[in-house]
Amino acid sequence: MKLKLEIPDAAYVPEIEQDVLGTLLFGGDFRQVASFLRDDHFVHEVHRILFRAIRAAFDQYGSANPAIVSRLIPEDAALVFAQKTDHAPLAYMAALAEQIVVGPAGLDRGAQAVKAQWARLKTGEIGGLLRQTAHDATADPKEIIQGVSSELDEVAAELRSGPRRKTMRTMDEATSAALEEVREAQQRGNGLTGYTWGLSDINTATGGIHPGEMVIIGARPSMGKTAVALSIALRTASTGIGVGFLSLEMGAQKLAMRRLTDIAYDWGVKVPYTDLIKGTVSESDLSAIIEANQSADNLPLWIEEQSGLTISDMRVKVERMAEQAQKRGTKLGVLIVDYLQLIKPSGRYSGNRVGEISEISWGLRELGRELGLAVIALSQLSRQVESRDDKRPQLSDLRDSGSIEQDADMVAFLFREAYYLQKEKGKDRDKEDERIERLIEVQNDLEFIIAKQRNGPTKTIRLFVDIACSAVRNAARY
Repeated sequence: MKLKLEIPDAAYVPEIEQDVLGTLLFGGDFRQVASFLRDDHFVHEVHRILFRAIRAAFDQYGSANPAIVSRLIPEDAALVFAQKTDHAPLAYMAALAEQIVVGPAGLDRGAQAVKAQWARLKTGEIGGLLRQTAHDATADPKEIIQGVSSELDEVAAELRSGPRRKTMRTMDEATSAALEEVREAQQRGNGLTGYTWGLSDINTATGGIHPGEMVIIGARPSMGKTAVALSIALRTASTGIGVGFLSLEMGAQKLAMRRLTDIAYDWGVKVPYTDLIKGTVSESDLSAIIEANQSADNLPLWIEEQSGLTISDMRVKVERMAEQAQKRGTKLGVLIVDYLQLIKPSGRYSGNRVGEISEISWGLRELGRELGLAVIALSQLSRQVESRDDKRPQLSDLRDSGSIEQDADMVAFLFREAYYLQKEKGKDRDKEDERIERLIEVQNDLEFIIAKQRNGPTKTIRLFVDIACSAVRNAARY
């Protein structure tokens, strides 16, 4: 039977859709595409009707037999078949058997081709609208760009969704994978089943930074969140693992200055990074800093400094970082976000900050799982910390917490007693002497408080910090 089909677009290739539909009707397993292929991915109206009927047949009867499918096509939709194809629905389905190219073995690939064609034509449609709108002299270019970016992001998101990764395993399969992690840790000889934090005591307590998991590091301002995050980024990248750093607050150059003083610190060059910013560093110190940092050239570390990013925007940025890492012969393993509350939410929970933060937290976790990344997200803590005598943070201090605690595999807090001692003043001479003595004692102390850990203990780890030089180290070394 010769198959006739009215073509809606010169760039449209109907055989791509016909191959998938024919396969589903004659031997293909609908479950292979049920999770990611929708009727609106089909460009032709007839094919959209047919795919809806196939889905209904499978949902109701567990079968996509053409005889069953034809009975589920509404009467008015059958008229569309006659107008667009010159065939009744059942006859058109019979003709699709001749359009099958690969068959069931290529169903996943064919379904992705359907989506790719939809995305290509949709992108062209958006481009046409962009051209029309741009020729309107009254149009706001900022709104035009934002509108087009949003639509293109939605198309890109649809393309990214595909056959879902395997989530169900037998216990034997899971055990084999777990033993493989143990063997890899043995080979590394450092006891880690994840990537290094660059801080041995934290490595011991956690087993490393684990792909697919999300870590929240919360603190009040001036506790050293960015210093800790940058230290982790530098040390992890130095092992060859790609690290992405999304800085929604601080510019890349300011971060780079912190890197310069951090790395130089181990060379005995102790220069505050603010001296670099102000240009008050001596020529000899600057030369020493440059020499020290040559050892860290070409690290697989990428910084994105754009503010106001949505989860969708971040996904695009991270995928580009992953591509750059692949070109370098490594993989992107860790994503650091500074900080969570600065991520721009969608309009879904507009006005409900707890709902917005919950959406952002869940989105970060899913991004890490989908791309196989360890996600470390910094989080600002609420001001209620300041109202207590003991200002060490607690889980309840997570700002606008929503489901942050629930989504996170690990929650850690940073606390510097010296910060609060510097702000105080003794009530009398003796108290003031005690304050100064204590301040000298804890000047470089940083507490890394593990308040939640799914697969390990909760404990407080003492670290060394020189805030001025943005240097964070193991306490035992200093």
